Amino acid sequence: MKQSLWQKHIAITQEHGSWVFLFSPLLIGLFAGARWTAASGWLIVAALAVFLFRQPLTVIVKVWSKRRGPQDLAPACFWSAFYGLLALIGLAGLWWEGQAQLAILALPGLPVFVWYLYLVARRAERRQLGVEIVASGVLALAAPAAYWIGRGAPDPMGWWLWALAWFQSAASIVYAGLRLEQRPWKTLPSVRQRLRVAARALAYTWFNLVAVTALVLTDVLPTLLPLPFLLQAVETVYGTLRPAAGVKPTRIGVRQLIVSTLFTVLFIVAWRLSADAS
Repeated sequence: MKQSLWQKHIAITQEHGSWVFLFSPLLIGLFAGARWTAASGWLIVAALAVFLFRQPLTVIVKVWSKRRGPQDLAPACFWSAFYGLLALIGLAGLWWEGQAQLAILALPGLPVFVWYLYLVARRAERRQLGVEIVASGVLALAAPAAYWIGRGAPDPMGWWLWALAWFQSAASIVYAGLRLEQRPWKTLPSVRQRLRVAARALAYTWFNLVAVTALVLTDVLPTLLPLPFLLQAVETVYGTLRPAAGVKPTRIGVRQLIVSTLFTVLFIVAWRLSADAS
């Protein structure tokens, strides 16, 4: 009996929390740019296709490295070709709208993708925070791309959007790693021990808050922008003092998704309110 080409675990990424690392920067850039055009739609198509392309290509590498059976090869090849074609259509649309130069922003993703596939082939891709942080920086390039389309020119503020989106994603990834590290705890450590374990996550989120506040005070960034970063910093303190001992990974992921969604909404609102007030 022939296998259906529709295999959800091949066509759609199973890392549900990873969606926010694409859509948060993309939405931030679209709303900060304040003007949506046909090129904005083509950017969404291209970005989504490139994001989805990773899953079937990962499955192909897993089949090649004997981590999956050969029955997964045909569906993986089909969906790789489908998403590849969709990405080309998106890029063609951007070219048609005079935004072909944005394709340059996809180039940093190539070595990162090759790095990730190398780890997959070696069965070493899990819990690689370094790869995840670098990859989130690549996905964050959707922010300046969307912003520049809205502004109609490569405004330097787009690079600030990229940095802010990336730093937020990096802090979120490190915090999620902390929560997963807390899961096996059988007894509650002392506050001092909890702070020691959470030092990296706290450093990321509070650095972001302090840096953004300093940039606001020097008139580089909009006035209300520290608010979303304060949300994430407070969440990290909460997660430090209230460890996720025994909590299922699904619950951790859902909470992370909620916090990241609230961050995105607060960022957009803060940006627009500050822009309207200026």
